Amino acid sequence: MAGIPLYFVDLQDDLDDFGFEDYGPDCDSMRITAFLDIPGQDNLTPLARLEKYAFSDNVFNRQIIARGLLDVFRDFSNNEEDFLTVMEIVVRLSEDAEPTVRTELMEQIPPIAIFLQESRPKFPTAFFEYLMPIVVRYLTDVNNQVRKAGQEALLILLEQDLVAQSDIENKVCPILLDLSAPDSDDEYKVEAVNIICKMASMLSRTTVEHMLLPRFCELCSDGKLFQVRKICAANFGDICNAVGQEATERLLIPKFFELCSDSVWGMRKACAECFMAVSYTTSPEVRRSKLSPLFISLISDTCRWVRQAAFQSLGPFISTFANPSSAGLYIREDGTLSIRPPAQDVNSNPCQPSNNITVMSSSANAALSSSEQPMEIKPESSTEGTSAEVHTKLSEDLNKNLLEQSSDCCASPGEDVSGLCQGDKAAAGGSEGTKESSVPGLGSGLPPAEDVFNTFLYWRPPLPDISQDLELLQFKADKHSDGCSGPCNNCVASNEIKKVLESLQEHIDDPDVQAQVQVLSAALRAAQFDSVGDCDTKKMEESGDHLQNKMILDETVVSDAACKQVQGDTLSSPASQGDISDQSSTSVLKSTDSEEQHRGTSVFLRKEQENPPFEDDKSKLQDIIPQPLLDQYLSMTDPARAQTVDTEIAKHCAYSLPGVALTLGRQNWHCLKDTYETLASDVQWKVRRTLAFSIHELAVILGDQLTAADLVPIFNGFLKDLDEVRIGVLKHLYDFLKLLHADKRREYLYQLQEFVVTDNSRNWRFRYELAEQLILILELYNPNDVYDYLRHIALTLCSDKVSEVRWISFKLVVAILQKFYANSANALGLNFINELVVRFRHCSKWVGRQAFAFICQAVVEEECMPVDQFVEHLLPSLLSLASDPVPNVRVLLAKALRQTLLEKAYFKSVGNPHLEAAEETILALQSDRDQDVSFFATIKLKQDNRDNITIEKQ
Repeated sequence: MAGIPLYFVDLQDDLDDFGFEDYGPDCDSMRITAFLDIPGQDNLTPLARLEKYAFSDNVFNRQIIARGLLDVFRDFSNNEEDFLTVMEIVVRLSEDAEPTVRTELMEQIPPIAIFLQESRPKFPTAFFEYLMPIVVRYLTDVNNQVRKAGQEALLILLEQDLVAQSDIENKVCPILLDLSAPDSDDEYKVEAVNIICKMASMLSRTTVEHMLLPRFCELCSDGKLFQVRKICAANFGDICNAVGQEATERLLIPKFFELCSDSVWGMRKACAECFMAVSYTTSPEVRRSKLSPLFISLISDTCRWVRQAAFQSLGPFISTFANPSSAGLYIREDGTLSIRPPAQDVNSNPCQPSNNITVMSSSANAALSSSEQPMEIKPESSTEGTSAEVHTKLSEDLNKNLLEQSSDCCASPGEDVSGLCQGDKAAAGGSEGTKESSVPGLGSGLPPAEDVFNTFLYWRPPLPDISQDLELLQFKADKHSDGCSGPCNNCVASNEIKKVLESLQEHIDDPDVQAQVQVLSAALRAAQFDSVGDCDTKKMEESGDHLQNKMILDETVVSDAACKQVQGDTLSSPASQGDISDQSSTSVLKSTDSEEQHRGTSVFLRKEQENPPFEDDKSKLQDIIPQPLLDQYLSMTDPARAQTVDTEIAKHCAYSLPGVALTLGRQNWHCLKDTYETLASDVQWKVRRTLAFSIHELAVILGDQLTAADLVPIFNGFLKDLDEVRIGVLKHLYDFLKLLHADKRREYLYQLQEFVVTDNSRNWRFRYELAEQLILILELYNPNDVYDYLRHIALTLCSDKVSEVRWISFKLVVAILQKFYANSANALGLNFINELVVRFRHCSKWVGRQAFAFICQAVVEEECMPVDQFVEHLLPSLLSLASDPVPNVRVLLAKALRQTLLEKAYFKSVGNPHLEAAEETILALQSDRDQDVSFFATIKLKQDNRDNITIEKQ
């Protein structure tokens, strides 16, 4: 065996891979037979022996050669002739009749290609001339396993960018197009469409759009094989991302509609799963007007599995409506959510309008904390905003054409922008001089009313002599006048929906029918709400004098309350976030035209105040996303959904809630508040655990005021929950507490010690996480609070039964000392040091004394206290450990002195009175009877002695 090359040494392992160990008692003889077939001393050169075994009659020899090709190339890459000979052997080996040999060969092609890429100066065209044709040929191999190996190799080569563009266009793509042709074999077609979908993201947009996209569109309509359509549906999002927005909306969206209405439920389910990826590639107009109604149809699908997939994708789909520029938040490179710094000068007047703001989107909310100045937001595209007619037409279409599942649920954005601005200008024109004098910052520099919409002026009760001049208000008045005398359109729609519901009562036991009933019931409530609201509006007009007088007395408060209830986007100032008493009289809110602003008359304000039965319904209205999507999302907490859709639907709702909240913005938090509270009290701990892990992110989205009002009570409930829920809060405890005000944060000092107690004492990782969080939390509290509350927790964790918890707790103790001395609380630091000496240095257990040595070493390393304080209060106790009877304590003392203490400049200075005591201790440890102690006390000393000798010579 002396002459066998190195790449044959693992023959036994290679044979094991082929299953010889399962063949019984004759296995050993088979191994020997196979091994002896490769003679050891045949007087052949390695290259000749390679060629001999590569074409041996024994299939296992050929497999071994194929598996070791990478090592073969490395061995023969120094000589060009030998290298080309090996390459020719590879080509001949690729034509082997045994499929396993071809499979082994193909698995080695990617690493060989990478090696050739590294050695390209020597062999610049070797891969393209020899190996790439093998990969292309194997795509049409008769053996299924070989084809799959070829497909995997091709994807790896494309991912590594090893295939030339010309080879892709002239060799790979034509083969795939032929395999996916209508008259191609079914098995080949399925594999071809699968590889097309996977490689689309690795090719250039031009190549995909010109060569592969037409065939993909044809395959989406393949009526012969549903497997082909299912692969297309499952990878639809990747194709959309590869070709871009224009090609997606022009060619792919119609095909997506076909797949979403396919007769096979698996296709519709696959479409629901990739809906977010498709939506991400489209424009806001298409997303709102086309994809939203399509998604609603999937949510109300007759198949439970389709509905289940749709509800799981509902939250991610809603998140595609988010506008980061208007949310006031951004995601850092490390993945954390942060508040976008304001672009406006902090000293500038927050009421001064910006020339860069034209028509603000309804999602343009200043997502900054109330302590910050409002940020300046650049104008968005008109397609990003929503018009005032969006929800009006949405509700009408839903009521009239629900059974037809109309896709025209939204009007095109921007239709009534100019009309509303004209109305606003007329409303503000009557008292222009008064308003300019009473509102700071509105002077000659104020842009025209057509360019800037002023919420403060708009929500001011309009004067009676001009209210009827507004075209939209006239339309509303006509509608209200007929609302109670005769049946309106909403009433007719309500009657039609009621008839359909009555017809479905006979089949109410069917879960699919129940899902249809839930959708129709939601539409019925919306229609009844609009109908009754119109009648109530007329009634409130008749008794409006008293209410208008009341509103005039507290005009600013009403304006602020209306802005909170109405779902228009606002660029909120600190006054609009709750500080009404100080700043509301000078705040000017910039908002866009939404449906609620069309209703923004004094009549609507009266109805909002005087109609409590509909207050909850109106609190769910917004115009960031289509209202039916939000309604369906809010219904995910309905217990009936768990029975008819998915038992874990509440968990999916909780998982996507931060994304939905970010999309809606903090000004629309009231839409999600009840849902969040319902999820927080869910009986399933997995749902509460999901919320606990994301509550800190939600706090960033909502800001400090909403967090204190709505999240803190839920946070307090999580603190008393199961350990599975508490760990979610604990992992991000610092992130949540730092968002609270100092007074609110201080309330949790006493509750922090509750984390020390767990349901299961063996859950040591819980206490380990607590120690890590406390190290971060120290910066949030003053030294007195740290001493009174956190010190006890740290000392308790230092005595934990698990060593990992103790070691991290020692770092916590050092951090506390650093906190004291960094804030000049020397008295507290001295008291804490004395307590450490008593608790650890004089501990009856050697573990405590060892901990004292570690703490002293960490104190010196971190330099968390003055050196003079250390040598006076800690060094004498540390050196006294030299006489400790336990070697483990002396070992750590030797490390502390040799590796840390004596390396500091203070102890290297000549004439240091403490240096002599430290050196005496080191000498005593060097002669210790324990070898480990003497080793750690000596090893650094030898190095130091060499350095000292060198210095003396110099």
